[in-house]
Amino acid sequence: MARLWRERLADRSMRADAPAAAGPAARLPLIDAARGVAIAAMAIYHFSWDLRYFGYIAVDVTQDLGWRLFARSIAASFLFIVGVSLVLATRRGFRTDRFLWRLGMIVAAAAGITAVTFFLFPDSYVFFGILHHIAVASVLGLAFVGAPLPLVVAAAAACFLAPPLLSGPAFDSPALVWLGLATDFPRTNDFVPVFPWFGVVLLGIAAARAAPLLWPQGMPLAELQARVPRPVAWAGRHSLAIYLIHQPLLFGLVYAASALAPSDLTGFTSSFVESCRARCIESDVQAGICRQTCGCLAERSQAEGLWTGMMRENLSPAETERYFALADECRAAAEW
Repeated sequence: MARLWRERLADRSMRADAPAAAGPAARLPLIDAARGVAIAAMAIYHFSWDLRYFGYIAVDVTQDLGWRLFARSIAASFLFIVGVSLVLATRRGFRTDRFLWRLGMIVAAAAGITAVTFFLFPDSYVFFGILHHIAVASVLGLAFVGAPLPLVVAAAAACFLAPPLLSGPAFDSPALVWLGLATDFPRTNDFVPVFPWFGVVLLGIAAARAAPLLWPQGMPLAELQARVPRPVAWAGRHSLAIYLIHQPLLFGLVYAASALAPSDLTGFTSSFVESCRARCIESDVQAGICRQTCGCLAERSQAEGLWTGMMRENLSPAETERYFALADECRAAAEW
Protein backbone atom coordinates (compact mmCIF):
# COMPACT_ATOMS: atom_id res chain seq x y z
CA MET A 1 0.00 0.00 0.00
CA ALA A 2 2.78 2.42 0.95
CA ARG A 3 4.64 1.62 -2.29
CA LEU A 4 1.48 2.26 -4.32
CA TRP A 5 0.99 5.60 -2.56
CA ARG A 6 4.56 6.66 -3.36
CA GLU A 7 4.08 5.62 -6.99
CA ARG A 8 0.91 7.76 -7.21
CA LEU A 9 2.66 10.76 -5.77
CA ALA A 10 5.63 10.27 -8.09
CA ASP A 11 3.27 9.99 -11.05
CA ARG A 12 1.56 13.26 -10.03
CA SER A 13 4.93 14.95 -9.77
CA MET A 14 5.97 13.74 -13.22
CA ARG A 15 2.72 14.95 -14.72
CA ALA A 16 3.10 18.29 -12.97
CA ASP A 17 6.47 18.80 -14.67
CA ALA A 18 5.23 17.80 -18.10
CA PRO A 19 4.41 20.65 -20.51
CA ALA A 20 1.12 19.02 -21.42
CA ALA A 21 -0.07 19.35 -17.84
CA ALA A 22 0.79 23.01 -17.58
CA GLY A 23 -2.57 24.30 -18.78
CA PRO A 24 -5.28 25.15 -16.29
CA ALA A 25 -7.96 22.60 -15.58
CA ALA A 26 -11.32 23.34 -17.14
CA ARG A 27 -13.99 24.62 -14.75
CA LEU A 28 -16.97 22.39 -14.05
CA PRO A 29 -20.30 24.26 -14.09
CA LEU A 30 -21.78 21.87 -11.52
CA ILE A 31 -19.09 22.75 -8.99
CA ASP A 32 -19.51 26.46 -9.71
CA ALA A 33 -23.26 26.08 -9.30
CA ALA A 34 -22.89 24.32 -5.95
CA ARG A 35 -20.60 27.10 -4.76
CA GLY A 36 -23.07 29.69 -6.08
CA VAL A 37 -25.95 28.14 -4.15
CA ALA A 38 -23.81 28.10 -0.99
CA ILE A 39 -22.88 31.77 -1.32
CA ALA A 40 -26.56 32.67 -1.87
CA ALA A 41 -27.50 30.75 1.29
CA MET A 42 -24.77 32.57 3.20
CA ALA A 43 -26.13 35.92 2.01
CA ILE A 44 -29.57 34.95 3.30
CA TYR A 45 -28.12 34.04 6.69
CA HIS A 46 -26.07 37.25 6.98
CA PHE A 47 -29.03 39.39 5.92
CA SER A 48 -31.12 37.75 8.64
CA TRP A 49 -28.32 38.40 11.14
CA ASP A 50 -28.34 42.06 10.12
CA LEU A 51 -32.10 42.29 10.53
CA ARG A 52 -31.79 40.79 14.00
CA TYR A 53 -28.93 43.11 14.93
CA PHE A 54 -30.97 46.20 14.04
CA GLY A 55 -34.14 44.89 15.64
CA TYR A 56 -36.32 44.09 12.63
CA ILE A 57 -36.82 40.41 13.46
CA ALA A 58 -37.11 38.84 16.89
CA VAL A 59 -35.54 35.44 16.20
CA ASP A 60 -31.91 35.15 17.28
CA VAL A 61 -30.25 33.48 14.31
CA THR A 62 -27.15 32.68 16.38
CA GLN A 63 -29.17 30.74 18.98
CA ASP A 64 -32.24 29.40 17.18
CA LEU A 65 -31.75 25.71 16.40
CA GLY A 66 -33.07 25.90 12.85
CA TRP A 67 -30.89 28.87 11.95
CA ARG A 68 -27.85 27.28 13.60
CA LEU A 69 -28.33 24.14 11.53
CA PHE A 70 -28.75 26.30 8.43
CA ALA A 71 -25.48 28.12 9.18
CA ARG A 72 -23.62 24.87 9.75
CA SER A 73 -24.97 23.37 6.55
CA ILE A 74 -23.66 26.39 4.64
CA ALA A 75 -20.19 26.05 6.19
CA ALA A 76 -20.21 22.31 5.49
CA SER A 77 -21.16 22.94 1.86
CA PHE A 78 -18.25 25.32 1.32
CA LEU A 79 -15.74 23.01 2.99
CA PHE A 80 -16.97 19.93 1.12
CA ILE A 81 -16.53 21.84 -2.14
CA VAL A 82 -13.00 22.82 -1.02
CA GLY A 83 -12.14 19.12 -0.78
CA VAL A 84 -13.66 18.35 -4.17
CA SER A 85 -11.87 21.32 -5.74
CA LEU A 86 -8.49 20.22 -4.38
CA VAL A 87 -8.83 16.91 -6.18
CA LEU A 88 -10.03 18.52 -9.40
CA ALA A 89 -7.30 21.17 -9.32
CA THR A 90 -4.58 18.52 -9.10
CA ARG A 91 -5.99 15.98 -11.54
CA ARG A 92 -3.69 17.29 -14.30
CA GLY A 93 -0.76 17.83 -11.98
CA PHE A 94 0.00 20.20 -9.15
CA ARG A 95 0.60 23.82 -10.22
CA THR A 96 2.53 25.53 -7.43
CA ASP A 97 2.08 29.03 -8.85
CA ARG A 98 -1.70 28.72 -9.25
CA PHE A 99 -2.06 27.17 -5.80
CA LEU A 100 0.00 29.86 -4.06
CA TRP A 101 -1.83 32.65 -5.91
CA ARG A 102 -5.21 31.30 -4.81
CA LEU A 103 -3.97 30.65 -1.28
CA GLY A 104 -2.56 34.17 -1.05
CA MET A 105 -5.90 35.69 -2.02
CA ILE A 106 -7.73 33.64 0.61
CA VAL A 107 -5.19 34.50 3.33
CA ALA A 108 -5.39 38.20 2.46
CA ALA A 109 -9.20 38.08 2.51
CA ALA A 110 -9.20 36.27 5.87
CA ALA A 111 -6.82 38.85 7.33
CA GLY A 112 -9.11 41.60 6.05
CA ILE A 113 -12.13 39.99 7.70
CA THR A 114 -10.26 39.83 11.01
CA ALA A 115 -9.19 43.48 10.78
CA VAL A 116 -12.64 44.80 9.86
CA THR A 117 -14.53 42.78 12.46
CA PHE A 118 -11.99 43.72 15.14
CA PHE A 119 -12.75 47.36 14.39
CA LEU A 120 -16.54 46.91 14.30
CA PHE A 121 -16.99 44.18 16.93
CA PRO A 122 -13.90 44.14 19.17
CA ASP A 123 -15.57 41.82 21.68
CA SER A 124 -16.56 39.21 19.09
CA TYR A 125 -14.28 39.70 16.09
CA VAL A 126 -13.58 36.84 13.66
CA PHE A 127 -10.18 35.33 14.40
CA PHE A 128 -10.70 31.94 12.70
CA GLY A 129 -13.74 31.93 10.46
CA ILE A 130 -14.63 30.12 7.25
CA LEU A 131 -11.92 31.80 5.13
CA HIS A 132 -9.24 31.12 7.74
CA HIS A 133 -10.26 27.48 7.76
CA ILE A 134 -10.28 27.24 3.98
CA ALA A 135 -6.72 28.61 3.87
CA VAL A 136 -5.46 26.05 6.40
CA ALA A 137 -7.50 23.20 4.89
CA SER A 138 -6.16 23.96 1.41
CA VAL A 139 -2.65 23.28 2.67
CA LEU A 140 -3.47 20.29 4.88
CA GLY A 141 -5.65 18.76 2.18
CA LEU A 142 -2.72 18.41 -0.21
CA ALA A 143 -1.45 15.57 1.96
CA PHE A 144 -4.62 13.59 1.21
CA VAL A 145 -5.36 14.16 -2.48
CA GLY A 146 -3.07 11.26 -3.38
CA ALA A 147 -3.45 9.20 -0.20
CA PRO A 148 -5.23 5.84 -0.19
CA LEU A 149 -8.98 6.38 -0.05
CA PRO A 150 -9.50 4.35 3.17
CA LEU A 151 -6.90 6.55 4.87
CA VAL A 152 -8.76 9.71 3.80
CA VAL A 153 -12.05 8.37 5.20
CA ALA A 154 -10.34 7.27 8.43
CA ALA A 155 -8.76 10.72 8.82
CA ALA A 156 -12.18 12.34 8.34
CA ALA A 157 -13.64 10.13 11.06
CA ALA A 158 -10.74 11.06 13.36
CA CYS A 159 -11.48 14.77 12.82
CA PHE A 160 -15.11 14.32 13.84
CA LEU A 161 -14.14 12.28 16.92
CA ALA A 162 -11.33 14.60 18.05
CA PRO A 163 -13.44 17.23 19.93
CA PRO A 164 -15.30 14.82 22.23
CA LEU A 165 -12.24 12.62 22.78
CA LEU A 166 -9.30 15.06 22.93
CA SER A 167 -10.69 18.37 24.18
CA GLY A 168 -9.07 19.68 27.33
CA PRO A 169 -7.80 22.77 29.17
CA ALA A 170 -4.40 22.39 27.49
CA PHE A 171 -6.02 23.72 24.29
CA ASP A 172 -7.61 26.78 25.94
CA SER A 173 -4.56 28.90 25.08
CA PRO A 174 -5.31 31.64 22.50
CA ALA A 175 -2.53 30.16 20.37
CA LEU A 176 -4.34 26.79 20.18
CA VAL A 177 -8.04 27.62 20.41
CA TRP A 178 -8.36 27.61 16.60
CA LEU A 179 -7.85 23.85 16.66
CA GLY A 180 -11.33 23.41 18.16
CA LEU A 181 -10.23 21.29 21.12
CA ALA A 182 -10.57 23.92 23.85
CA THR A 183 -13.01 23.72 26.74
CA ASP A 184 -13.71 27.45 26.75
CA PHE A 185 -14.06 29.36 23.48
CA PRO A 186 -13.96 33.16 23.20
CA ARG A 187 -16.92 35.03 21.70
CA THR A 188 -16.70 35.42 17.95
CA ASN A 189 -19.13 36.09 15.12
CA ASP A 190 -17.76 33.23 13.02
CA PHE A 191 -15.76 30.25 14.24
CA VAL A 192 -14.84 27.26 12.04
CA PRO A 193 -12.03 25.42 13.88
CA VAL A 194 -9.84 22.72 12.39
CA PHE A 195 -11.61 19.99 14.36
CA PRO A 196 -14.15 18.75 13.47
CA TRP A 197 -14.56 20.85 10.29
CA PHE A 198 -11.48 19.62 8.43
CA GLY A 199 -13.28 16.27 8.39
CA VAL A 200 -15.81 17.79 5.97
CA VAL A 201 -12.98 18.82 3.62
CA LEU A 202 -11.65 15.26 3.77
CA LEU A 203 -15.09 13.91 2.90
CA GLY A 204 -15.07 16.18 -0.15
CA ILE A 205 -11.68 14.79 -1.15
CA ALA A 206 -12.93 11.24 -0.66
CA ALA A 207 -16.10 11.91 -2.67
CA ALA A 208 -14.16 13.40 -5.57
CA ARG A 209 -11.71 10.52 -5.51
CA ALA A 210 -14.50 7.93 -5.43
CA ALA A 211 -16.74 9.61 -8.02
CA PRO A 212 -15.03 8.10 -11.11
CA LEU A 213 -15.46 4.66 -9.55
CA LEU A 214 -19.11 5.12 -8.60
CA TRP A 215 -20.45 7.22 -11.50
CA PRO A 216 -22.15 4.85 -13.96
CA GLN A 217 -21.02 4.91 -17.56
CA GLY A 218 -23.35 6.85 -19.78
CA MET A 219 -24.80 9.10 -17.07
CA PRO A 220 -25.72 12.45 -18.67
CA LEU A 221 -23.16 14.58 -16.81
CA ALA A 222 -22.65 16.91 -19.78
CA GLU A 223 -26.41 17.41 -20.05
CA LEU A 224 -26.66 18.23 -16.34
CA GLN A 225 -23.87 20.77 -16.60
CA ALA A 226 -25.49 22.39 -19.62
CA ARG A 227 -28.61 23.03 -17.55
CA VAL A 228 -26.80 24.94 -14.80
CA PRO A 229 -28.23 28.50 -14.65
CA ARG A 230 -25.57 30.95 -15.74
CA PRO A 231 -26.13 33.43 -12.88
CA VAL A 232 -25.64 30.65 -10.33
CA ALA A 233 -22.46 29.43 -12.02
CA TRP A 234 -21.22 33.03 -12.29
CA ALA A 235 -21.76 33.53 -8.55
CA GLY A 236 -19.80 30.36 -7.88
CA ARG A 237 -16.89 31.51 -10.03
CA HIS A 238 -16.73 34.81 -8.12
CA SER A 239 -17.67 33.48 -4.68
CA LEU A 240 -14.69 35.03 -2.88
CA ALA A 241 -15.43 38.52 -4.16
CA ILE A 242 -19.14 38.12 -3.39
CA TYR A 243 -18.31 36.87 0.10
CA LEU A 244 -16.20 39.94 0.82
CA ILE A 245 -18.70 42.42 -0.62
CA HIS A 246 -22.13 41.11 0.28
CA GLN A 247 -22.12 41.52 4.06
CA PRO A 248 -20.82 45.12 4.16
CA LEU A 249 -23.39 45.97 1.49
CA LEU A 250 -26.28 44.28 3.29
CA PHE A 251 -25.23 45.65 6.68
CA GLY A 252 -25.03 49.16 5.22
CA LEU A 253 -28.46 48.88 3.64
CA VAL A 254 -30.10 47.72 6.87
CA TYR A 255 -28.23 50.41 8.81
CA ALA A 256 -29.57 53.06 6.41
CA ALA A 257 -33.07 51.66 6.78
CA SER A 258 -32.78 51.78 10.57
CA ALA A 259 -31.92 55.47 10.38
CA LEU A 260 -35.05 56.17 8.34
CA ALA A 261 -37.42 53.77 10.10
CA PRO A 262 -36.09 52.55 13.47
CA SER A 263 -37.34 49.14 14.59
CA ASP A 264 -39.47 48.49 17.65
CA LEU A 265 -37.30 46.38 19.96
CA THR A 266 -40.13 45.62 22.37
CA GLY A 267 -41.10 42.73 20.13
CA PHE A 268 -38.00 40.89 21.31
CA THR A 269 -39.43 40.13 24.74
CA SER A 270 -40.89 36.70 23.92
CA SER A 271 -37.81 35.67 21.92
CA PHE A 272 -35.47 36.75 24.73
CA VAL A 273 -37.49 35.01 27.44
CA GLU A 274 -37.63 31.74 25.47
CA SER A 275 -33.90 31.78 24.72
CA CYS A 276 -33.06 32.73 28.31
CA ARG A 277 -35.33 29.99 29.68
CA ALA A 278 -33.76 27.33 27.46
CA ARG A 279 -30.23 28.24 28.61
CA CYS A 280 -31.41 28.35 32.22
CA ILE A 281 -32.95 24.87 32.03
CA GLU A 282 -29.73 23.54 30.51
CA SER A 283 -28.05 24.65 33.76
CA ASP A 284 -30.25 22.17 35.69
CA VAL A 285 -32.52 24.86 37.13
CA GLN A 286 -36.23 24.13 37.55
CA ALA A 287 -38.36 25.26 34.61
CA GLY A 288 -40.67 27.37 36.80
CA ILE A 289 -37.77 29.26 38.35
CA CYS A 290 -36.25 29.81 34.90
CA ARG A 291 -39.51 31.19 33.51
CA GLN A 292 -39.91 33.67 36.35
CA THR A 293 -36.24 34.68 36.29
CA CYS A 294 -36.19 35.35 32.56
CA GLY A 295 -39.47 37.24 32.56
CA CYS A 296 -38.23 39.43 35.40
CA LEU A 297 -34.89 40.00 33.64
CA ALA A 298 -36.60 41.08 30.42
CA GLU A 299 -38.87 43.50 32.24
CA ARG A 300 -36.16 45.09 34.37
CA SER A 301 -33.66 45.29 31.50
CA GLN A 302 -36.14 47.28 29.45
CA ALA A 303 -36.93 49.54 32.40
CA GLU A 304 -33.22 50.32 32.93
CA GLY A 305 -32.42 51.02 29.27
CA LEU A 306 -30.35 47.89 28.63
CA TRP A 307 -32.65 46.35 26.03
CA THR A 308 -31.09 47.73 22.84
CA GLY A 309 -27.56 46.86 23.94
CA MET A 310 -28.65 43.35 24.90
CA MET A 311 -30.25 42.69 21.55
CA ARG A 312 -27.21 43.97 19.68
CA GLU A 313 -24.79 42.31 22.10
CA ASN A 314 -22.82 45.53 22.59
CA LEU A 315 -23.39 46.35 26.25
CA SER A 316 -20.67 48.44 27.85
CA PRO A 317 -18.70 46.86 30.74
CA ALA A 318 -20.78 48.83 33.24
CA GLU A 319 -24.03 47.79 31.54
CA THR A 320 -22.89 44.18 31.44
CA GLU A 321 -22.18 44.27 35.17
CA ARG A 322 -25.62 45.74 35.81
CA TYR A 323 -27.26 43.10 33.58
CA PHE A 324 -25.73 40.25 35.57
CA ALA A 325 -26.68 41.98 38.82
CA LEU A 326 -30.28 42.12 37.59
CA ALA A 327 -30.09 38.43 36.64
CA ASP A 328 -28.95 37.55 40.18
CA GLU A 329 -31.70 39.66 41.72
CA CYS A 330 -34.37 38.09 39.49
CA ARG A 331 -33.07 34.60 40.22
CA ALA A 332 -33.15 35.24 43.98
CA ALA A 333 -36.68 36.59 43.75
CA ALA A 334 -37.84 33.56 41.75
CA GLU A 335 -36.34 31.13 44.27
CA TRP A 336 -37.82 32.95 47.28
